[in-house]
Amino acid sequence: MAHYKHIESAVIHGGIYGDFHTGSVNTPIYQTSTFEQDGLGKPRSNWEYSRTGNPTRAALEALIAELEGGSRGFAFSSGMAAIDAVLHLFQSGDSVIISDNVYGGTFRILDKIFKQYGLNYKIVDTTDLAALESAFTSDVKALLLESPANPLLKVTDIAAAAEIARSKGALTVVDNTFMTPYLQRPLELGADIVVHSATKYLGGHSDVIAGLVIVKDGELAEKLHFIQNAVGAVAGPFDSFLLIRSIKTLAVRMEAHVANAEKLAEALKSNPAVKNVYYPGLKSAQGYEIQKRQAKNGGAMISFELHNNYDINRFFEGLELIALAESLGGVESLVCHPSSMTHASVPKEIREKIGITDTLIRLSVGIENYDDLKNDLFSAIKGARVL
Repeated sequence: MAHYKHIESAVIHGGIYGDFHTGSVNTPIYQTSTFEQDGLGKPRSNWEYSRTGNPTRAALEALIAELEGGSRGFAFSSGMAAIDAVLHLFQSGDSVIISDNVYGGTFRILDKIFKQYGLNYKIVDTTDLAALESAFTSDVKALLLESPANPLLKVTDIAAAAEIARSKGALTVVDNTFMTPYLQRPLELGADIVVHSATKYLGGHSDVIAGLVIVKDGELAEKLHFIQNAVGAVAGPFDSFLLIRSIKTLAVRMEAHVANAEKLAEALKSNPAVKNVYYPGLKSAQGYEIQKRQAKNGGAMISFELHNNYDINRFFEGLELIALAESLGGVESLVCHPSSMTHASVPKEIREKIGITDTLIRLSVGIENYDDLKNDLFSAIKGARVL
């Protein structure tokens, strides 16, 4: 029985804590591919082969299940491997509804991989509940959404969307990468499955690639465990160890990320060079009241656009502290250009229709000193002016 009540303690002591045999306060790295057995059909402690199960990975899986309020967790070699495993729950002839703002890699795997095997998809503005409900047909078996969504930070009412999906006999899958279980717990809002690119905030140091899936339902858990073992895209022992280590500081890191993001969003909103700011923690933001109800705060991702008399290339070139790079969620601030980077696989006509313009900038706010971040950002904006 846990001797704590709060997530700040759970990130440190949750899951399979330490090592009973030696007293180590850290989970050992079981860097092995296989395990000696005592006889035919007599594995020791049920460990046989590390694709099927590994003690270090099991500790991570137990930890993330506890943090998300699920019954089982599954660790994969990347966030896309996690999405791939979830999509393998469905069959040819089925359809999946996805948010119109969804990570480009999620769109790509559906459009270029699963569609050729007969798994179809529909793109829907999931913030519009009436449109969402009308999109359900008998072939729709799942709703896959992000909230806040990548990259325009659109907020979907997870509880309401999950209720619609449930009434239609479909599963709700929520990508909780942007929020983490420290800020939002979709299973408690009615979702059936939660996925993470653990590469991002859970890893938090831009040094590991991994994905996670969490469920409550036992039958779903058994299906996912079979898929995980059969496909084999599992997280390795060392990557699992890195994630366990990083999650211990998740609470303090997220507080620092968000503190910077909230101030930067307000500052960007007040900057006359900035045309639009997308941040769900702003009172003027779409879905602010929903975000306030279903999450702790607005998180640490901001997207924005400059006015037409600013050159976006000069802006990126003018940054000195903030790095232009793919990914997000590390302690260092990163900036990217969604239309040519994270969402390049989404056709231009779809990008333009949903608001991912060629002038959109996405900022992953790190935990550096706020004044240093603001000065670098605003100096680059000032230097990008052309008229």
